[in-house]
Amino acid sequence: MAKRVYVGITGDVIHPGIINIIRKGAEFGELTVGLLTDAAVITHKRLPYLTYEQRKEVLENIKGVAAVVPQEDWSYVPNLRKYKPDYMIHGDDWKTNYLSKIRMEVFEAMEEWGGKVIEIPYTQGINSSALAANERTIGTTPDVRLKSLRRLIAAKPLVRIMEAHSGLSGLIIENLEVQKEDGLHCFDGMWSSSLTDSTNRGKPDIEAVDLTSRLQGLTEILECTTKPIIYDGDTGGLTEHFVFTVRTLERNGISAVIIEDKKGLKKNSLFGTEVRQELESEEDFCRKISEGKKAQMTQDFMIIARIEEIIAGRSVQEALAKAFASVRAGADAVMIHSKDKSGTDIQEFCRLFRKEYAHVPLVLVPTSYNSFTEDELASWGANIVIYANHMLRSAYPAMVSCAKTILEAERSLEADGQCMPIKEILELIPGTK
Repeated sequence: MAKRVYVGITGDVIHPGIINIIRKGAEFGELTVGLLTDAAVITHKRLPYLTYEQRKEVLENIKGVAAVVPQEDWSYVPNLRKYKPDYMIHGDDWKTNYLSKIRMEVFEAMEEWGGKVIEIPYTQGINSSALAANERTIGTTPDVRLKSLRRLIAAKPLVRIMEAHSGLSGLIIENLEVQKEDGLHCFDGMWSSSLTDSTNRGKPDIEAVDLTSRLQGLTEILECTTKPIIYDGDTGGLTEHFVFTVRTLERNGISAVIIEDKKGLKKNSLFGTEVRQELESEEDFCRKISEGKKAQMTQDFMIIARIEEIIAGRSVQEALAKAFASVRAGADAVMIHSKDKSGTDIQEFCRLFRKEYAHVPLVLVPTSYNSFTEDELASWGANIVIYANHMLRSAYPAMVSCAKTILEAERSLEADGQCMPIKEILELIPGTK
């Protein structure tokens, strides 16, 4: 009977080092590849460029691979205990890199049934991290970007979205990472806000900037980033206009559009004074959603219904009724909005919504109730959190302070401490290093 051999692989980039491990592993017996799922990878690295099924198909067609099974944990140990292989194969670079702790756990697990860990010498001249980093300079395609939001929702307990209003702000979101004890923290995608887009142009946020003009700014972000984008569609306009918007956004690789159930001249929901906004009827709002879904060319694009009943002073029950109707009309997700700092109404909405729809994604925008952590929002039932305007809001006071310092000093020396070195700015731009 052939010996059982196990190797864990991400499989997004198949390079000579991976082929070497597979070849060596097959020499010891029947090789099973544990292919890390999106959910396993996303806790420590970026979402793989290829889907799980695409990566699986590649590996199944590599000589020496007998079987490919899902590895749903970043650690190899759960699968090792499940399959109890005679040998576990890994490159010897894990002795000193970020997998050193997992290495110790693997040795302990394999000893439980007398298995052996075989460490293959690291293939010189291959840097997996550099290869992964180079993917960003390669860019993406509209089809790959379009699909990535649904993949993230399926893989992560909470998808983290940050507002982008320019190519530069998009690059910050694309590249910023913070390593914490529970893994890698980064922004998963971008929010194209009508408020920040119009403000960046020096225009009021009254839905006066049309789709064609908005696409000019969006294109700047699309050209230098790879992460999914959620588009703020305001009310969506007339139904026949919304159908056009859906087709245009989908064709350009935008992952989702959010439309709100308001009508008439737009008034921002979070305006400081009491602003009464007329809401669109349930029938008209749902018809717009339904027609938008019919206009889609793929199943990947998402239409998200933004429910404004609570903002407009109506009850949670009225908000729920509109949300339920929106889902029945085809909405792929629901965004609920509130300016109550306590978050009580949002918690109640989420709890009751989850009783009716356990798996329809919920989107929260905690601009007002910002004392709650992402873990708390996820515990309410949220799938996506959007930080809707913070990049622009933080940029404005920084620019004012810098400009004022120069005016007061009558030179720019005193402003140096407030400014990022130009070299670091240029390093953000693909192709300038």
